[in-house]
Amino acid sequence: MTSLDRYILRQCLTMMIFVTAALSAAVWLAQSLRLVDLIVNRGLSVALFSYMALLILPRFLDVVLPIGSFIAVLFVFNRLTSESELVVMRAAGLSPFVLARPVFILAGLAFLVLMSLSAYFLPASNREFKDLQFEIRNRFVSALLQEGTFTTISDKLTIYIGGRNERGEVIGLLINDDRDPQQPVTILAEQGVFANTAEGSRVIMVNGSRQRFDRATGKLSVLTFERYTLDLAMMRDAPLVRFRDGQERFLGELFWPPADLDPATRESFLLEGHQRLALPLSVFSFVMIPLACLLPGELNRRGQLSRVLLAVGLALIFQALDLAVKNLAGRHPAAIPLIYLTDLLPLTVGFGILLFGGIKIGFWRPAPAMQ
Repeated sequence: MTSLDRYILRQCLTMMIFVTAALSAAVWLAQSLRLVDLIVNRGLSVALFSYMALLILPRFLDVVLPIGSFIAVLFVFNRLTSESELVVMRAAGLSPFVLARPVFILAGLAFLVLMSLSAYFLPASNREFKDLQFEIRNRFVSALLQEGTFTTISDKLTIYIGGRNERGEVIGLLINDDRDPQQPVTILAEQGVFANTAEGSRVIMVNGSRQRFDRATGKLSVLTFERYTLDLAMMRDAPLVRFRDGQERFLGELFWPPADLDPATRESFLLEGHQRLALPLSVFSFVMIPLACLLPGELNRRGQLSRVLLAVGLALIFQALDLAVKNLAGRHPAAIPLIYLTDLLPLTVGFGILLFGGIKIGFWRPAPAMQ
């Protein structure tokens, strides 16, 4: 690698990291705000919130990184042109492919990161996040309750709370428990508090009544209490094994799913697998778009605003076309090969533009050796 390659690569890599980090932070913050309510009003710990917020990071990093690569290449090469550095490089006889070489190295590094996300980190983080959600739903019942709303925890248990005080206690509590179909129970209490134990969630109530209806005898028994503890035991009603969707599966599970799955699920798994493989390839197309727009043709010292806008417009069209093809493949599996064709189309076209554009303006003079 020459000193010029290192110079361009260092600038592009620095800008890509900066843009990707900024975009990821913005999206991560917006997504994490949905989890803040679990701490403020639901009583979950800050450590649990931080862990869940960290698990959602790979979900959008694989989308943000190609965009960050595109912005970095567009910015760096536009700056090289405006500061006449690119003019000197071209006057030295450097071809478009020599100038693009560090960009392809950058795309290769981004490709490796995206492939590691697709192959392992994305399904692993989604799997852990969904497992944690499942545990919260079945053990931390208080995290699901909304004031003034009947919340169905399971098909046999419904809880209503009127509100919460400043200490986190619930006010105006109603529980309808049908876990014993022969003797359904309705509990009313003025106040209560939820406690999470290793065995599951419990609710401690004060000043209320417990009504039990015996369907066999038709009798209703009422018990008033000053303090009463109900073991919700939600884990008893939960399935031991939770079915994992396509985003939680590793590539081997997507391409070779269990034989007992229905055809629709198998097709969705196959589509998810091909999308994960095609996404890392798109980074090469994203970096090729600004190269094809900025490198060929005559340089204009008054600026390249039109070329920059053209690159941005082509990137938007490419992204829209990619989404449309993926939606088409979701409805018709025969269109899955179009995903790869779409992701590689800008790379192929851009390669031709660099090749024939460089020949047209006489770039193919031997470049001097640079150390």
